[in-house]
Amino acid sequence: MKDTSLRMDYSSYTCPIHKAVTLIGDKWTLFIIREFMYGKEKQGFNDLLSRLRPISSRTLALKLKKLRQNQVVQRTIVQEKPLKVHYSLTLWGKQLHPVLKAIAIWFKRQES
Repeated sequence: MKDTSLRMDYSSYTCPIHKAVTLIGDKWTLFIIREFMYGKEKQGFNDLLSRLRPISSRTLALKLKKLRQNQVVQRTIVQEKPLKVHYSLTLWGKQLHPVLKAIAIWFKRQES
């Protein structure tokens, strides 16, 4: 019989780092955010899909939906023919830039 008394109930965990990692901590989500930071500020779905190859269209759609629900990315419909949809970082999403840049600097220091 396993001792479960030391297990952590992460569903009720309130640590801000845990919440941030849950929101943006997976591989594709960070790569999507990076594309907005270092690529074009506004991008269509197919632009992101081609830049993030080998991501599947289903995975990209799910990640963009999650980022939109958490107000990191916004979706804008451009009223022209044919109809276009652009994605971009929200103000809150743009605030991730110095955080992710600091992580990159931290990692580069470990390499040298």
